[in-house]
Parts: sequence; structure tokens; C-alpha cells
Amino acid sequence: MNVAEAVGRALAACGVRMVFGVVGSGNFHVTNALVAHGARFVAARHEGGAATMADAYTRTSGEVSAVSVHQGPGLTNAITGLTEAAKSGTPLVVLAGEATDARSNFHLDQDALARSVGLLPLRVSDPATAAEQAVLAVRTAREQRRTVLLSLPLDVQAAATEPDWTAIDRLGADLRTLDEPHQPREPGDDVLAAVCAALTAAERPVFIAGRGARHARPELERLAALTGALTATSAVAKGLFRGSPWDLDVSGGFATPLTAELIRAADLVVSWGCGLNMWTTRHGSLIGPAAKVVQVDLDPAVFGRHTRTDLGVTGDVRQIAAALTAALGGEAPGGEARCGYRSDELAGRVRAEGRWRDVPYKDESAAGRIDPRTLTVGLDDLLPAERVIAVDSGNFMGYPAMFLDVPDEQGFCFTQAFQSIGLGLATAIGAALARPDRLPVAALGDGGALMGIAELETVVRLGLPMVIVVYDDEAYGAEVYHFGPHGHPLDTVRFPPADFAAIARGHGLAAVTVTRPADLAGVSAWLAGPRDRPLLVHAKITGERGSWWLEEAFKGH
Repeated sequence: MNVAEAVGRALAACGVRMVFGVVGSGNFHVTNALVAHGARFVAARHEGGAATMADAYTRTSGEVSAVSVHQGPGLTNAITGLTEAAKSGTPLVVLAGEATDARSNFHLDQDALARSVGLLPLRVSDPATAAEQAVLAVRTAREQRRTVLLSLPLDVQAAATEPDWTAIDRLGADLRTLDEPHQPREPGDDVLAAVCAALTAAERPVFIAGRGARHARPELERLAALTGALTATSAVAKGLFRGSPWDLDVSGGFATPLTAELIRAADLVVSWGCGLNMWTTRHGSLIGPAAKVVQVDLDPAVFGRHTRTDLGVTGDVRQIAAALTAALGGEAPGGEARCGYRSDELAGRVRAEGRWRDVPYKDESAAGRIDPRTLTVGLDDLLPAERVIAVDSGNFMGYPAMFLDVPDEQGFCFTQAFQSIGLGLATAIGAALARPDRLPVAALGDGGALMGIAELETVVRLGLPMVIVVYDDEAYGAEVYHFGPHGHPLDTVRFPPADFAAIARGHGLAAVTVTRPADLAGVSAWLAGPRDRPLLVHAKITGERGSWWLEEAFKGH
């Protein structure tokens, strides 16, 4: 067996079931070895799409997946997607061929490139330890929540190797059966006592949960009931508390007026696996000056990084929440305490005002364009409840992110840590493959849709019953609303009309153009039919003003 074959077999032994990529000569053999040992390979049309598909698949499924790319340009093409994954702490293994001969056109310093965007570089240098190095890549990705680049020099790939497969299979089995990554030592009793004291003293506590808390809903809800806390999430954890009468939905720039009011008035904010960055706190303005801030996270480096932290607790969210509940005397009688921030009156306000679609607005649909709020509310009413939503970046993004409901924390995939446009369609593909039981919905701006358009063929080829909504204002809207009010020329960020419906049909999709609410009948017809082709909805939206979340974002500049 050669090294390429051994690496593929070892990765499969560690439970890598999904591989996304574009195959060239430098990653041909390792990719085939993965497939031969049970992994599924999904061919993307661009390496950047492959990286984002793997990122979204891992976020939604919880499994470590792999990206397989050619040396040189295969890796550089993937970099934007991999940077997003690295910034989000997504555990991925990136397999990249490597041309070590400086005379090769494909040669580059892959380690330096990896480090520059937050990837952890590893390399298979010795044929004798190739399989062990592959296991190390998976373990490191999983335990440290890192995106790991495993470089595979071309000459080493072809070398013969004789791994100890009994040992490799045993190590792989251990990784596959771990329920959670390695956890740090639990905090001391004095730290837990300090948090208990803060929870007991608080009259208006609010919990804000992030991606690091997505596995801990039961424990967080028990502690919130015991202490009377309201619950909210960062954008990436949207849906975590869906169905709870105390769910404030998303904190930050996407927050409803009621959510912003209640978080701003909190006297205790407990962050659970959440960085409390500028988006989640509206540049810190949602944290009241007298509020005490507690952060619970596996990584103590996040404490105080974006906003002040009065008390940092290093540990797993689920374990810490359970320990605090036990220390406070267990669950509330009947499972629900009426204390802290909770009251019948407030529960009524949350029911009436807690979602953006409950906030009154003036419909601005006119002149052959539909208000994006009206569009999205209409789609929310039509689309089945069991859905997974992926949203690209841009001025439009708040509308699908906040007006489309999701059933739970696995219903929303948000690749926005790097704020790149063009990742939304690939995100939807990865999430769709992780949750084939749900209708995948990709929400894109016109700019991002054209950037990622190559993956329309991937959607059709994979037979995904996807709904792709293009919010088309014929511009890079964020720049229009950022620079336009100051009198700057906008010719560089405005574009002539593009017929997205025709483009979609050319790729083999069904398509409908929406300029008014009645046009959504085309979506109803597709939903009622066989859904044998994906559907693109070309929505020509109004563009007279920026979105509310963008106005909030600009306040910080």
C-alpha cells in the first residue's frame, strides 16, 4: 500500500464519512482511498464551494468531515471557505497535495498560507507514520475544534508503507465513539459558588447561547427555569430555544425591538459558548452599564475579548449548567419557576412582539418590486416547517435570517465569521446533505448568487430538492447604503438587470420570478408537485433603504 492509500483508509477508520472536493492529480489517490473505505465523495465545481460545503455539513451534523484539493491552486481556491471554517472553529481535515520542488508551478509555502488564515498545518513527511499522522489530524480537529491542513507531498504519497492497522483501527474506533471532544478540568467550587451567587442575586437575568451551547438545550432550560432567566442566542445558534415561551430569538443586530429592550435592561448576562462579539451585543450597547457579565466557554481566550467580562468560567456548557442547577437545589418545582425576569405579563409580550414578523411595518412593494419583508413572510407561510435555512452575506441577509422560522438549532446554518459573500449556496448544499429529512432553503443576494453560481450544477447533479431564493436589488446593497448617503458615486456597485430565472433554467432548475405577493403562487405549485428539480425564486426586491440590521452595524463605524 502507498501513503495516499494509507491516509485515506486511516481517515475512514476515524469516522470521516463525507469528503468534499475537486479532484486533480495531487489528491486523486487519497480521495479514491477514502471512497474505497466507505466515505462518500461530493464533487463541487469550485474548491471554495467544496470547503464551505464541508464546513456547513460539519456544523449541521456534528461530524468531522474532509476537504480534498489539488496542490497549489486547488488549495488557494479553497482559502476563503477554509478561512470561514477556521474563524468559526469548525473541525475539518483538509487534504491537499503538495509540490515540494521549488521549480514546480504548483509550489507554495502551504504552512505559511495555512497559518495566515488560522488553519493548523500538519504534514505527512515520513511514510512509516503516515497513517498515524492522519489520525492525529482528525483528533486535533475534533478535540481542539480546529480546521487542520494535512499536506501530502507528492513524492511521499507514492512511497510504500506498512501501517499497524490493528492499532490504527483501535485509535479510530476511540475517536468515533467519543460523545464530546476532550473537556478541560471542571472549575473549582469557588468559581461555581460565585456564579450561583450572581444567579441568585439577579432580578433580570438573560442567557445568551452561542454555537458552543448547541448541544446543551435541556441543561440550559432547566437552569433558566430555576433562575427565571430569559433565553436568547447568537445568530449562529438561532433556533436553539425555539418553542420556549421565554425565547427572545437572536441577540444583537438582528434582534427585535423587544429583544433589544429586554437584554439591555438585564442586570445579569450569562454567555454560554458565545463570544459576545460586536454583532451579538450591537457593539456592546446591549450590555447595560450596571449589568454583571459571566462567560462560560471551553476557550478562556474569549473572556473579555469583545466586551467586558466580570467572571469567566472555563468548561463545557452542558456540564457547567448541570453543575449550577445541582448547586442551586435542582430543578424548579413543576419545572418552571416564576422569579427573576419571568412573569405572565412578559410572557404575553414575548408572544405578541418576540418575532420580527410580529412587528408592524408599511409594505413598500411597488413598481414591479416586492418588499423583502413581505416576500419573506410569504415564504415562511408556504415552506414546510421542517426546513434548514442557509443565508449568504449582504444587505438582504436579515430578512431570511429573521423572518424565516426554523424548527431548532439544526435548522439554521450561518457561515458569516469571515463576512464573505458568495458562500450561501455551498452552505445550503452542505447543510442539505447533513439533514436530508428537511427542505433546504438557500437565501442569496444577487451578488453572492453570481459569485457561487457554479454550484447550481452541483445542486441539480445531487438531486437536492432545494429552494434557492435570490434577493435581487441589482447592487451590492451594503455598499449602496453605506456610501450613498454621503454623496459618493455608486456606479461601481450597481449592475444592470440579470435574469436569474433564465440562468436557473439553463442549469436544469425550475424557476419563478416574484415581483408581487401573487407571484408566490409559483412557489406553492412547486411545493405541491413532485419537487423533482430544485427551484430558484428570482425575487426583485425594493431597494430604497438599507435593512435595519445594516443601520445598526454602521453605528459602530
